[in-house]
Amino acid sequence: MAAPALVALAHGSRDPRSAATIKNLIGEVRRLRPDLRIEQAFLELAKPGFQQTVDKLVKAGFDEIVVVPLLLTEAYHAKVDVPAAVEAAMERHPGLKVRSTGVLGLETAFLDVLDIRMREALKAARVRELDALVLAAAGSSDALANQSVARLARTWGSRHKLPVTAAFASATPPATGEAVRAFRAQGKRHIAVASLFLAPGFLPDRAAELAVEAGAVAVSDPLGAHPEVARTILARYAVGAVELVPV
Repeated sequence: MAAPALVALAHGSRDPRSAATIKNLIGEVRRLRPDLRIEQAFLELAKPGFQQTVDKLVKAGFDEIVVVPLLLTEAYHAKVDVPAAVEAAMERHPGLKVRSTGVLGLETAFLDVLDIRMREALKAARVRELDALVLAAAGSSDALANQSVARLARTWGSRHKLPVTAAFASATPPATGEAVRAFRAQGKRHIAVASLFLAPGFLPDRAAELAVEAGAVAVSDPLGAHPEVARTILARYAVGAVELVPV
């Protein structure tokens, strides 16, 4: 009996760099688990769409699918869009079992990835010292999602013994530029911004642009196709696969 297929479901972007990053990330997941059938899909703005991917797996003989949403917070897409997509897939294919797992979330292990990306940015900018950090995320109308980013920011700041604040690219203040300017008003001059995004796109670009305009000395790249992210996808899959087993 074949293991359930894994569908890594990203939001999607018109920016081709985003889809390329997700493709590379899924390649890393496949490298770790070559025994699994693993597919990528997008909710919108990029191909393949989720329903198209499900149709492909059903045609290949799979009747169980575990969906891992490639989202960092439990906000609107996780609470509304993903469940709706899963329900639509099961309606299209009677007998098909689809289990959506929790989102990737804000794992403390991702702080290691943030540190790697930050070191890369600091090296490129030839910056050797910092006196403040900003953790930039997408932002949401969901207050709990924003609070989870703020908690991770505090943990990250404690790790480096530096003041840190969370900033957002949309939906809620402060924007990255505002956060950088607030630190500069306190007399801090070496402020770096970490991009808490999974892949490049409009929002990470906007966050970086505002940060640099405000005087940030470096802005890191998004998390990208790092093995730690891939391992988290597989951890979510493992839980979803167990939940598919009849009690």
